[in-house]
This record gives sequence, C-alpha cells and structure tokens, in this order.
Amino acid sequence: MIHITRRERFCAAHKLYRADWSVSKNEAVFGSCSNPNWHGHNYELFVTVKGNIDPETGFVIDLKTMKHIINEQVIVKVDHKNLNLDVDFMQGKMASTEVIAVEIFHVLKPFFDKEGVLLHSVKLHETENNAVEYFGD
Repeated sequence: MIHITRRERFCAAHKLYRADWSVSKNEAVFGSCSNPNWHGHNYELFVTVKGNIDPETGFVIDLKTMKHIINEQVIVKVDHKNLNLDVDFMQGKMASTEVIAVEIFHVLKPFFDKEGVLLHSVKLHETENNAVEYFGD
C-alpha cells in the first residue's frame, strides 16, 4: 500500500460566530474571527489517498483524475467564496478549519471510492502556522 498526496489552494472568507451567543461571548471565544464583516484566508488543501500500485500504469491513481475530483468537488465550490454563505456542504455548520476539513473529507470520499483508492486524509492549512488533518470517522 502506498500513499499519494495532491495539494490544491483556494482563497475563501468565513466567520466563526454562533447566533445563539451574545456578541461579547462570540468575541471572547472566537476573537477577531467573529468579525461581523468576515475575514479570509489563503488555504492550502492536501488530499492523501492510498492503494496498491497498478502494475500496468505504475499509478495508485492518475494524478489528473485526482486533480479533477478535488477541483470539481471542492475547489470550484470554495475558491473566492464565503464558506458560511456560499458553500453547499458547509450550510448550517461552524466554518472552523476543523469542520471544513471533515466536510471536505466527506465530500471527496465517495469519488475516490469509485476510483478504487482509499481516502487516507485531508489536511487543511488555514495559515502557515495552523493546520488540521482528518483521517475519517
């Protein structure tokens, strides 16, 4: 079994905020991330799949296929969008980096299953210092 990782990038806005909390509680918990006018990040997304090497191609998965899946299922939906308002798979969810990574994993998994590889992890860098990685349920 071998792992292969593809990196993609996207820019998006979001806000960490709970409508059932007061403004002061949101500010205390989420700080400037609760800014009512939103804020943005230049995200780096790392998607890792694993599988056996095909003896005919030498591939676990064709990287063009991997790129297409990630771009069509995630990047076109999130790039230059508001994660809280514009992204179908984030509707009604807290747009923390942790939740975004989990939801991206759930979006991608069935598409990689169809390709005969296992989605190993989704790693999402929100900043150069902060990243989360999700390995599935």
